[in-house]
Amino acid sequence: MFSEFFQFTFSGITLGAIYALVALGFTLIYNASHVINFAQGEFLMIGGMGTVVLVGAGLPLPAAMVGALVLATVAGILLHRLAIAPARDADVVTLIIITIGASIFLRGLAQFFWGKEYHALPRFSATESLSIGGATLLTQSLWILGIAVVLVVALALFFGRSRLGKAILATSMNKDAARLAGIKTQVILGVAFGISALLGAAAGLIVTPITFTAYDVGIMLGLKGFVAAAIGGLGSSTGAVVGGLLLGLSEAYTAGYISSDYKDAVPFVIILAILFFLPNGLFGSRAAERV
Repeated sequence: MFSEFFQFTFSGITLGAIYALVALGFTLIYNASHVINFAQGEFLMIGGMGTVVLVGAGLPLPAAMVGALVLATVAGILLHRLAIAPARDADVVTLIIITIGASIFLRGLAQFFWGKEYHALPRFSATESLSIGGATLLTQSLWILGIAVVLVVALALFFGRSRLGKAILATSMNKDAARLAGIKTQVILGVAFGISALLGAAAGLIVTPITFTAYDVGIMLGLKGFVAAAIGGLGSSTGAVVGGLLLGLSEAYTAGYISSDYKDAVPFVIILAILFFLPNGLFGSRAAERV
């Protein structure tokens, strides 16, 4: 009884950490530009697939991971520079459609260069699993949780302590005022897209050893990351983390106690239930008007 509960909880927290990182990427872009970036899932794919390709080319795993993170970050910056910045005066719906088009484009490139096959990475530890309370905990799950915590803390310190982080916050609050203060807002938005892509890529490469990766892996994970961000409240970093964990645990308990057939339906049931009572999410601003 308790061993099953622990097993499902371990799985749920692991999934939740991944969803939280993807949701943080959505939140970062939404705060900086008020755009929902539906290409976020493709950065997750680039993180996993990029690492696989670089390892296959002969690089050691740590170097391949760094290379994949750099590749995804550059892709994020280019997305802003080539697609978002030229259309910066367009309405929000148009910008969202552009990100959807960018998602399809990146997925097509990945399919063309990397093929349709599924790929795996070696786990980060020689010991594959631990036994806790009668349940099996994969050591890769500990890596996922540890890296997720480090990234969340690093992101909080970046926004709270660094000038660049504060410039991103200033740009998100009022672009015109930030521009008058000497902040190059378009450069700052490009940096925000790059950091968002890095977060997604990090999620992709740490989860690949236990879930595999392919050119289209970012579709569902990206959608679930968006659901997690919406549950927590778009714009809230705390909400992104809480939403990701809530979503991951809900999926794991549903698959374990009811049926895995309903696992992928859970995110959308939860978001409908929460947004019906809290339209702005669990931690979203209750104000509906910006002045």
